[in-house]
Amino acid sequence: MNEQKQKRSTRNLRLLPAVFALAGPAMLEMALGTAVQYIDTAMVGSLGTAATAAVGSTGTVNWLVGGTVSAFGVGFLAQISQRLGAGEEEKARRAAAQSVLAVLVSGLLFTLLTLGLSGQVPVWMQVDPGIRELAARYFFILYSPMLFRAANTIFGTVLRAAGDAKTPMRVGIWVNLINVILNFLLIYAPRRLTILGLSIPMWGAGWGVIGAAAASAASFVVGGTVMTLRFYAHPVISPRGQSLRPDWAVLRPCLRISVPNMFQRFGTSLGYVAFATMINALGAVPTAAHIIANTVESAFYIPGYGMMQAAATLTGNSIGAGDLQREKDTSRTIVLLEIVLMTASGALLFAFAPWLVSFFSKDAAVIRLGSVVLRMVACSEPFYGVCVAVEGMLQGAGETRMPFVFNMLGMWGVRIVGTWLCTTRLGLGLEAAWICMIGHNLLLFTLFVWYYYKGGWRR
Repeated sequence: MNEQKQKRSTRNLRLLPAVFALAGPAMLEMALGTAVQYIDTAMVGSLGTAATAAVGSTGTVNWLVGGTVSAFGVGFLAQISQRLGAGEEEKARRAAAQSVLAVLVSGLLFTLLTLGLSGQVPVWMQVDPGIRELAARYFFILYSPMLFRAANTIFGTVLRAAGDAKTPMRVGIWVNLINVILNFLLIYAPRRLTILGLSIPMWGAGWGVIGAAAASAASFVVGGTVMTLRFYAHPVISPRGQSLRPDWAVLRPCLRISVPNMFQRFGTSLGYVAFATMINALGAVPTAAHIIANTVESAFYIPGYGMMQAAATLTGNSIGAGDLQREKDTSRTIVLLEIVLMTASGALLFAFAPWLVSFFSKDAAVIRLGSVVLRMVACSEPFYGVCVAVEGMLQGAGETRMPFVFNMLGMWGVRIVGTWLCTTRLGLGLEAAWICMIGHNLLLFTLFVWYYYKGGWRR
């Protein structure tokens, strides 16, 4: 028995370089993106409460659109990682070529939808009438380059499926740097900066919230363009020379995987919209505390989602190669790492919650309420991390139907119904709404762990 445990430990240690080669760049990319989100929020926050509300009030719609587009990439991730694991490079290349169609269809479709509905979204989100026009203009500009956003998302997923996590990371670095620089130039009016005792005149467009939207839109255009060029230059899965006509031998299995994931992301994101709408109705302080707490919390999910991407690619490779022992060793290693990382992440979030909230707001009521809900959710971080890791494995195996069922049960059966009862019927506040969110996460943990040990998904 001891010898078997020693062999297993040795196999797990050998897997660590492969896991971190995929997870490390993904974590760094997300960390930089979150840092820029922090900076964006702080820059816009300096313009006043109305500016913060105009930008943050439609933020959950971004999850709705972004999550739905990301779902298209999941089918290609499973197909490409499994084909490469089986040594079938030509089939992997055919699947990669079809992702170009996914970018064109999703990018153009969501461009029409988001721009056409930009005036209605703030109304649906119950944004204060005084800032609806500003929120609508921000939303319109932000989604104008939707085709480039789709290219950045889907082609980045395809490259990770081929084991290239560094290219999306590098593109993400440039996107974030451009965003910050343009924010600095476009948001503020001309002013003087004091550096090392010297007063230096600084040009500024003075566009305020519109400047923040323009900066983000420009960075998306750069990111989508560069990601497309790098995808076409890839030595293994470049679509050069491949037909871009619909190839249903590739698209059917991709759609069988993507469609449930798309409905999952759409349904979950729609739940976020409903959740945010109920919280917006609680008043200015709960809304501000909720927006800031969500922004802060996103940084502490980075280890989880980084490991999720590694889990998806490595599981797909193992299943494609028909090596189920390697798959089991990989999944065990990733789950253990996930628990360690997310426990540390939750502990840091609990310890520094007040300081993190105060970075975005000086309002004592907002800081108190935001700190309370962050410390509540910090205790559930390890449980949520396991859910994320297991879902990544299921994506690599091409199993997206049960995650769809689990997420819908958690989101609509626990979070939305619970929040509606607590806030609308019982008159409770933001703390009760976040308890419902934690209950959602714990239900997902239970369901995903049960399904993982059941093991039927490996077929």
